[in-house]
Amino acid sequence: MNNTRPLFTPILIGGCAILLVSFAIRASYGVFQIPIATEFSWPRNEFSLAIAIQNLAWGIGQPLFGAMAERWGDRWAIILGAFLYALGLVMTAVSTTPGAMQFWEIAVGFGIAGTGFGVILAIVGRAASDKNRSLALGIATAAGSAGQVFGAPLAEALLARMPWQGVFVVFAVIVLASLIFLPLLRGTRPATRTELEESLGEVLGRAFRDPSYLMIFAGFFSCGYQLAFITAHFPAMITEMCGPIASGGLLAGMGITTTSALGALAIALIGVANIGGTVLAGWLGNRFPRKYLLALIYTARTIAAAAFILTPITPTTVIVFSLVMGSLWLATVPLTSGLVAHLWGLRYMGTLYGFVFLSHQLGSFLGVWLGGWLYDLYGDYTIVWWVGVGVGAFSALIHLPIREDRELPGRLVPA
Repeated sequence: MNNTRPLFTPILIGGCAILLVSFAIRASYGVFQIPIATEFSWPRNEFSLAIAIQNLAWGIGQPLFGAMAERWGDRWAIILGAFLYALGLVMTAVSTTPGAMQFWEIAVGFGIAGTGFGVILAIVGRAASDKNRSLALGIATAAGSAGQVFGAPLAEALLARMPWQGVFVVFAVIVLASLIFLPLLRGTRPATRTELEESLGEVLGRAFRDPSYLMIFAGFFSCGYQLAFITAHFPAMITEMCGPIASGGLLAGMGITTTSALGALAIALIGVANIGGTVLAGWLGNRFPRKYLLALIYTARTIAAAAFILTPITPTTVIVFSLVMGSLWLATVPLTSGLVAHLWGLRYMGTLYGFVFLSHQLGSFLGVWLGGWLYDLYGDYTIVWWVGVGVGAFSALIHLPIREDRELPGRLVPA
């Protein structure tokens, strides 16, 4: 491997741009909870189930798109993902029944799989040098957070000017426009000689027989649960449960005068804080054992979530929690994907990480769906929040026995 390769390459820049767009739209979905439920008089569970199905489809699609990229090429996988994403958004806009909306969120989920972490991080990981790989993965992951900074406030601003259906159509156009960055995603596909001789089935069999892979798979579940629940329900939770915003205060001076606007701001603040947190996690991943960093992140998330729900929900606690949680938000992604690449190689990284990400999305499905179901049952989000605290503590513990002290077999040669 050529360790003189620069950190910032066209591949990293193009990958960051596509991730930014993909995640900006995905992160805005929580803003639509109340407008859609109000227009159709649906219980909260109906749109929550649509988002949950989207997350499940994303998880199922991730290893499929990873395998597709490794078989037919990364860019074809991204193109298919972008078209499915746009189709799903447009058809969601014209849906008038819960069943129709939930069905078309399958296309959105598969679209996110084709334009999201599984495919893009594999491209970035293969193109980066050993020295820069963890940091490059952190920067690419942070691009997803940068999208989150703009997604929810953009959706909120567009909703003030047009119906929610029009916002989904605008988002579909933006997804297709992101394909202009596709020519930047050209580069080498480094692999070891051992990797070149192994088939995908052999590598998957070796991984699934390894307890460390299974622990990574299980541990990523809580990440999906926490992130998806907050993305889908936190804006609505703030709108309904947060104390009033003081007139004449800092938030009012910024134009944040309603708890609805504060909910969109919270998602944006999570994204802002996560840019630094994710890049830092990527940098630390080259210097310290990733499993301990992951355990530390999950422990910090658990403490932050417990502290938030145990105190009165006010604009101040919302902002503090958003910044703390944001610094930990996607910090797990460069560490988890880097751990997969370190233990099982780069050749089939997209598929291997895709299966791990399926666990993440199973957690996402549960977090979003359970949030809506328990809200309709009890009228608040307290119980589902405490479930998130529990699974976070589980993930902190399950990463500790992972065997990270193994070197990739073979010598690196161009693929």
